[in-house]
Amino acid sequence: MTFPSKPALSLQQAVSQAPLLARLGEMAAESGARLAIIQPLLPPALRGVVKPGAPEADSWTLLVPHAAAAAKLRQLLPNLLSALHAAGHPVGAIRVKVLKTPS
Repeated sequence: MTFPSKPALSLQQAVSQAPLLARLGEMAAESGARLAIIQPLLPPALRGVVKPGAPEADSWTLLVPHAAAAAKLRQLLPNLLSALHAAGHPVGAIRVKVLKTPS
């Protein structure tokens, strides 16, 4: 028994054909674009540990591994928001969340 073969889809084609996956792809791209804008403003020690969360219409969440990183990041929020606004990303607020480590 033989099955008709279908041409293989690329990941981008599959994502574009599924509305939910397409929306997730858009959100990931937006979050990555926002992170690229703020990355140069972060101290070198934070650049590798700050992870972007899902972007929302008026806010964005940044994820960090510990409270010390969160405290430093919170000090930088006004500058980060200004950079995002200047780049055309109207973010009203940035939330900072500490990732819980598995016990």
